[in-house]
Amino acid sequence: MAERNFKVIKGGAAAAVSNNRRKFISAFVTDTRLMGVVGMYIHWELYNNEFFTDFHQFFYFDAEEYGFETYKSLFGDDSEALIIMEQNLIGGLGGNKVNISEREAIFLIQKYVDMNDRLSIPLPEAHNEYKFLLENPITLSDEESDALVEKLCTPIQSEYQLINYYLMRVFGRDLEASAYLSAENIPLDDIYEKSEATLCKNTIEDYYDKGEFSYLCESLIEFDGKYKLVLTEIYLAEGKVTNIRKRSSFFVTAAEAAMMLNHPEFITVYEILTEPEDFYRQFADICGSSMQMLHDNGRLYMEFNKSNNHVNRKVFRLNEDIHGLYYATDYGQLIIAAYSLKDIHDIEKTLAKNDVGTCIIATAKYEFKEPILYEFIQSDFDDFTDFLDFLNT
Repeated sequence: MAERNFKVIKGGAAAAVSNNRRKFISAFVTDTRLMGVVGMYIHWELYNNEFFTDFHQFFYFDAEEYGFETYKSLFGDDSEALIIMEQNLIGGLGGNKVNISEREAIFLIQKYVDMNDRLSIPLPEAHNEYKFLLENPITLSDEESDALVEKLCTPIQSEYQLINYYLMRVFGRDLEASAYLSAENIPLDDIYEKSEATLCKNTIEDYYDKGEFSYLCESLIEFDGKYKLVLTEIYLAEGKVTNIRKRSSFFVTAAEAAMMLNHPEFITVYEILTEPEDFYRQFADICGSSMQMLHDNGRLYMEFNKSNNHVNRKVFRLNEDIHGLYYATDYGQLIIAAYSLKDIHDIEKTLAKNDVGTCIIATAKYEFKEPILYEFIQSDFDDFTDFLDFLNT
């Protein structure tokens, strides 16, 4: 193996990319196209007669509204920094990483750049780092295009999963993905709202009528800050949607939507026994793959499920892609929350097995009929028990 000499790259990152030769090493995409978003990674080697360095690029594509939304890059071989960057950008997508070719990777970025141009959406910063990918237009044959779509879309495992993904894409006005899931061109004008809608919840029921089998779906959708309940009838054949009929639809209030989306929340409260810097150093192993959000009185870590299996259910809820929440307060409490007993027990076991388990002690456990952690985070209370006492007065 050639010895690598690392040094400061004169002229900055963009100059390093444009002024040196590039060798494609590998690339992958997440198979999450049916969720409406895709993450992509490309690994290059930059080199000249004097040095070699690795160049890592991450891309985040939104097929519904924002196109090529986010770009991040990293030079060198810092594996820890690379893992953090990957988790921050695509760790919450819940999909598998599927290898793609250089040609496929370049085609994808050009496709979403075209979407940005078409919709007048600004491209992400550091444009000079990835503009070389736009210089030579790539066109895929029908066979190549079909092969790439298969890589981008997770295999359909059940009729419930097919229906949930289809409705998600239809309400999102995602013609490309909805066509992939249907057997023919289905008129959708009656289904569409005035703008892209988010499928918040969907309930599927089997339906027989005069010897014909179909599925009745009750879908709670959100668009333009409003909620609507849409009832549709869906027909399937040979793993594809063959027809959809809208039976009725009506607006519901935000309070009614909240009731429909309600679910239990299980919470365990820990006291942190060490200094904050010691706690966060040990807690890093737990939260490294989580999304972090800073609040006035602490830090919230959101841990997503490693798959999108919540789509493969008779009752689909959008927020069930969350495995657990960790809220470390500035006043010495760690509060963990999950939406099922199994998940809260999994988190408790993980904490106990990790080094961080030696610097925390459980002080209380609760089960609530509806989520309450966010309400505490947004309150002025420092202590979770004091917050509950106030609610009960």
